[in-house]
Amino acid sequence: MSLREWIVEKLTEEFRPTALEVADESHQHAGHAGWREGGETHFRIDVVSAAFDGKSRVERHRLVNAALAPAFHRGLHALAIKARGAAEQPQA
Repeated sequence: MSLREWIVEKLTEEFRPTALEVADESHQHAGHAGWREGGETHFRIDVVSAAFDGKSRVERHRLVNAALAPAFHRGLHALAIKARGAAEQPQA
């Protein structure tokens, strides 16, 4: 299972999101700290879940980081997080 697939699975289990995007942006960081050949080092996450309702941006980020902590042992170097509550659902 790729790291991206693991992240999607973990976030889905943990937060039951109504919207979830996980993008591997490792190619944009080639040659920078934490980058390695083959990618899966830098991800951008956009997640919408009722689990984030009533929580501050910092609390939301802490929840996501805690859920994905094992990924850092699998080579994850950087995570850009956009976590929104259910009322903040993106418009189609």
